[in-house]
Amino acid sequence: MRTLIIAILFMLIQSQLPSQERIFIYPPGVGTIKGFDTTAPFIDYYPSKNTSSQKTAVIICPGGSYTHLAWDKEGVIPARIFNENGIDAFVLRYRLNNDKQEGHRYPDQYNDVTTAIRIVRSRGKEWGIDPEKLGVMGFSAGGHLASTAATLLQKGNPESKNPLERIDTRPSFAILIYPVITMDTSFGHRYSREMLLGKNPDAALADALSTEKRVSDATPPVLLIHADDDKAVPPMNSIVFYASLKKFMVPSSLFIFDHGGHGFGTAPTDQVLNQWPKLCLQWMQKLGFQ
Repeated sequence: MRTLIIAILFMLIQSQLPSQERIFIYPPGVGTIKGFDTTAPFIDYYPSKNTSSQKTAVIICPGGSYTHLAWDKEGVIPARIFNENGIDAFVLRYRLNNDKQEGHRYPDQYNDVTTAIRIVRSRGKEWGIDPEKLGVMGFSAGGHLASTAATLLQKGNPESKNPLERIDTRPSFAILIYPVITMDTSFGHRYSREMLLGKNPDAALADALSTEKRVSDATPPVLLIHADDDKAVPPMNSIVFYASLKKFMVPSSLFIFDHGGHGFGTAPTDQVLNQWPKLCLQWMQKLGFQ
């Protein structure tokens, strides 16, 4: 028990440590709504002690139904776990909405994650990160956002005057933890859909943002983690996404734990659930991303 308490306290202390650098992903004044946003979208950079010039890196999208962000539990703590294993991490503060629909809807959040991917790739040499080893991770609604990055792909335009637009947005891999996937079925998370698409979204748009329908042979390798007793975002979200990945023969793995509910994060106190970060690292290593 004492060892467990010390471990939890250590993780809490680690989660409060500052990142090396905060990078706002747009120029000043861009990407905010006056009277709603308290800060502009940014990524916090958590570098590992790995001195390689070809490091793996992950952009992490915390969950929160597209209305708030579980910043520490689903952002900073996973970033520190990656750091301890020689992997750099970036936690994305993407744009949000509220019940009054005063905030941001699609495609703002998608633009945030794809812009973040392009920024990290553009500065890869500076940070010692291999642009071909940059993945995305997302939890819950952040999992939906990461899945859009993995399925709605933008090729770089070499003719663009904007240097960032010359960079491909396809992540090298995607890690989706109890992700929201579908937007138009009985097992979808309706509140996330409302915050992303509005109270009465166009059926065609909801269909287009159901990312199990966007999988193709260009989708990068995907790892899915879910709990069988998740009542908020049923595991069928991960199952239908996995089925689509198999249809297109995309390298993928799906782990469904028999317990955990929703929002368990890295589950530091559960001796079963807390194995998933290790499984994640082993999966990455097998694919050559560690």
